[in-house]
Amino acid sequence: MALKTYKPTSPGRRGMSGSTFEEITKGKPEKSLLRPLKKRAGRNNQGRIAVRHRGGGAKRKLRIIDFKRDKSGIPGRVAAIEYDPNRSANIALIYYADGEKRYILAPTELSVGDSIKSGAEAEARPGNALPLRLIPSGTLIHNIELERGRGGQLVRGAGATAQLMVKEGEYALVRLPSGEVRRIHLDCMATIGQVGNVDHQNIKLGKAGRKRWLGRRPTVRGSAMTPRDHPHGGGEGRSPIGMPGPKTPWGKPALGYRTRRRKVSDKMIVKRRG
Repeated sequence: MALKTYKPTSPGRRGMSGSTFEEITKGKPEKSLLRPLKKRAGRNNQGRIAVRHRGGGAKRKLRIIDFKRDKSGIPGRVAAIEYDPNRSANIALIYYADGEKRYILAPTELSVGDSIKSGAEAEARPGNALPLRLIPSGTLIHNIELERGRGGQLVRGAGATAQLMVKEGEYALVRLPSGEVRRIHLDCMATIGQVGNVDHQNIKLGKAGRKRWLGRRPTVRGSAMTPRDHPHGGGEGRSPIGMPGPKTPWGKPALGYRTRRRKVSDKMIVKRRG
């Protein structure tokens, strides 16, 4: 998808860019696949802030996306490519032969009128979902399951793609966008192709207000605060941190501090990301 730039009629417009939405073929979403979406402003189920600098933003509705791709053997037709405000990738509206409608992530080479299929009988072409066991080595894939039947969890952002490298026993080695190489069971499903909307990463918001539309509130530097509000605060003029390593507002190390406990998934990692 191409990008458009704006004339510098104001400081906010200078350097701003946005999407041309050339791939989008339908304006209003499918009503049957919409759900209300309540804003949580970064708070967890206890009402405490778990993610800072969240709140406000434009009102959205949730699109129900088919990450499982469990309509095995039933062909579908791409009816429209739509915008989804809840993710960086575009979504494709699929009309299946049995009358059901579903949304899927739209790959780069998928267009209106194309037919897609999932399951063991499907061909290895963009938009089709197959078990890793049936996908040829070297194929570019996305929307990859980590557990059989749970639905795709990996490689779902705009422009993202992974590569199926080799198959060893009951596992496949998959190189993820981060460079990490991971073992994934051959019965896990994956979708062929690269996620669409590749130019999303090149968009420049241009002004703070556009960030607020996305629900992102200002991020204040700790060094600009008082000592009671942040460990970096206080001092005359622009003072250094004055302590070993940067800290969070609660005094925990902010960079290079290991917070991950041992997980079962670690044993599936063959090569760490670089």
